[in-house]
Amino acid sequence: MTEYGRGAGSEPWHPDDPLYGDGGWGGQQAAQQAQQSYGGQPQYHPQQPQQQYGDWGTGEQHGYGDQSYPQYDEYGQQYAPQQPQHQQPQHQQHQAPQQHQQPQYDQNGWPTGSYPQDPYAGGPQDPYAQQPAPYGGEQSDYYGAPEAYPPPEPPGRRRPEPEREPEPGTDWDPGPDQGEHAFFAGGDDEDGRDGEPDDRRGRGERRGGGDRRGGGKEKKRRSGLACLVVVAVFGGGLAGVSYFGYQFYQDRFGSAPDFAGSGNGEQVTVTIPKGSGGYAIGQVLKKMGVVKSVDAFVAAQAANPDGKNIQDGVYTLQKEMSAASAVELMLSPKSRDNLIIAEGKRNAAVYELIDARLEVEKGTTAKVAETRWKTLGLPDWAVNHPNVKDPLEGFLFPSSYAVAKGQKPEDVLRQMVARATEKYESLDFETKAKSLGLEGPWELVTVASLVQAEGKTHDDFRKMSEVIYNRLKPTNTETNQKLQFDSTFNYLLGQSEIDISESEINSNPDPYNTYTNKGLPPGPIGNPGDDALQAALKPTRDGWMYFVATDGMDKTEFAKTIAEHQRLVDKFNASRGN
Repeated sequence: MTEYGRGAGSEPWHPDDPLYGDGGWGGQQAAQQAQQSYGGQPQYHPQQPQQQYGDWGTGEQHGYGDQSYPQYDEYGQQYAPQQPQHQQPQHQQHQAPQQHQQPQYDQNGWPTGSYPQDPYAGGPQDPYAQQPAPYGGEQSDYYGAPEAYPPPEPPGRRRPEPEREPEPGTDWDPGPDQGEHAFFAGGDDEDGRDGEPDDRRGRGERRGGGDRRGGGKEKKRRSGLACLVVVAVFGGGLAGVSYFGYQFYQDRFGSAPDFAGSGNGEQVTVTIPKGSGGYAIGQVLKKMGVVKSVDAFVAAQAANPDGKNIQDGVYTLQKEMSAASAVELMLSPKSRDNLIIAEGKRNAAVYELIDARLEVEKGTTAKVAETRWKTLGLPDWAVNHPNVKDPLEGFLFPSSYAVAKGQKPEDVLRQMVARATEKYESLDFETKAKSLGLEGPWELVTVASLVQAEGKTHDDFRKMSEVIYNRLKPTNTETNQKLQFDSTFNYLLGQSEIDISESEINSNPDPYNTYTNKGLPPGPIGNPGDDALQAALKPTRDGWMYFVATDGMDKTEFAKTIAEHQRLVDKFNASRGN
């Protein structure tokens, strides 16, 4: 008979084939295993009826050749097979070299005869039990684990599934198994079995554990506390994100923090270093409590048309000023509290000004200059000159200096010397002095100090510079290389007199007396400013040899010859009433 009938079909596979024999209950396990190559899904063939072998209802297994399979119970234990209840005539089936009997079937289609024993087949619970185990001889047991489901049974032995006991009802709390998270349920800390795995507890214990953990009220109280904790955490996080977001927006797009008004009335002295820009000034003001932020001051300075004119120095301001009012006050002379050194000022006068600003005893700064002048930063070409009354003369550069109480005199002097040295280096005095016929930059500073002292107006400086250079020439037969300046004699005496008698002048042989000594004085007689320095570098070329302050104060007139000079002297005497 064909494979669709119940008669003899084609010869079975060779006994060495591992699939030889019964493939399992009803032939279905073998079919299922053979069809696992399609993605792990069983293949369904409706046109193919499945053959059934043996009678599982009696616990008997039949095989080919009157050999039976060993029988197992549902727990994998072998037991003795029962006698078959029905047998049908057997049909011989030819196969070389072994004979097999045709299986017999009962009225329900279940085989009742016996079959030859398949040496490779397993029991009904494990059809692979007697096959060689891979990798070291271990065999898989698919039904041996306690948690596994029992092996499948034939339809005749299947029993209806027992009904589950109804779960005990609860009050209002569903418990962890019915949807509530264990965190809100309070956990299992109280029963002392947190370390015990869930699978070792009964389902009833897990379901009913809520009542044993203290009752509904205790769980409700702990659940509410957990909710408050969660709300607090999320609320705090939201507040933090909002705060930092606001700060980010203010830093990028918001206006800079600023005070309102013109200050709180508390005055403060602020020192702005030389070369400070907007941000540097803003940092100083913020540190002293004048403005609230650096950005606010920078913005206010940029908005003011004269904002870039803020200079270094000492300012008297108020605390908690708006940035705009601080900029406006710093541009006003009322706020300036710097020490101003005027052009042409002698060192003796500068020392007194420093003493007054530092509120130290009179003469303190002069003594420091006399004893420590070598440590105050003079350039090499400004030292070791003979007969010099004050080595620092000409190096306390006229400018505005931030000087306040508490500073040391030597620090103030060092700042002034550094300013003068920087200025002379920027004008390249060392090179220019030789081109003007002078021995070095020291003499060039001395010439500039004479121009500053004798010139009345800035328009006079270049003419005065030419007079000095013309009188120093060896070819000068008008004055025989004598300068004959009253300013040098006044410096010698520490005075500023106009009416000096000839007898007084001619009787004093001091090196600073240019009436009796040829050439330049030993050193500068004051501190020249920018205009006098430029005039000393670029004198006129008009041939001027003489000059007279005809009004005695502000007006200076120049002459090229001795006759012109005498007319100017007469004019001066007339103005004096002589």
